[in-house]
Amino acid sequence: MNEGIRVPEVRLIGADGGNVGVVSIKQALQIAREADLDLVEVSPGATPPVCRVMDFGKFLYERTKKEREARKSQTKIEVKEIRLRPKTNEAHRGFKVDDARRWLGQGHKVRVTIKFRGREMDYPEIALEDLKEVAQSLSDIAAIEVPPQMEGRTMLVVLAPTKGGVKKKEKADSAEVEREAKA
Repeated sequence: MNEGIRVPEVRLIGADGGNVGVVSIKQALQIAREADLDLVEVSPGATPPVCRVMDFGKFLYERTKKEREARKSQTKIEVKEIRLRPKTNEAHRGFKVDDARRWLGQGHKVRVTIKFRGREMDYPEIALEDLKEVAQSLSDIAAIEVPPQMEGRTMLVVLAPTKGGVKKKEKADSAEVEREAKA
């Protein structure tokens, strides 16, 4: 910016945003000083480089403000986890599934892990059946993102929320009611 620009001539954009044209660097600096603003190189790769007359401090402030707004609007997807054991009873698993349903409704992903101890490793089909039941009970609002797999002494599955999953269930329920009414 200003005296840091080391080219003989530039394409100048005025303070009002209008194109002034190709001018010498001395003339561009003079125009910027008269307007009490800065001469900022916007596009150094162009021939001749494009410079703009603007308030550089205000430009930096507005750019950081836009970046902050962009970060606020980004959605952060968390991965919540439910930990089970092969011996986890139905009632306890039901509470865990309710938690997973709430998290999926909030837009989070859910990792369901079943941890094996000792001889439980000899019966992975029990854990696989449990994971399939959990995935089946949440199938109305979630889809399996990572299928059941073993990692050491744990078996896991990752569920991701489906777009409009709750709406699909409501449509299915209303279609079922219509079929019953016709019968």
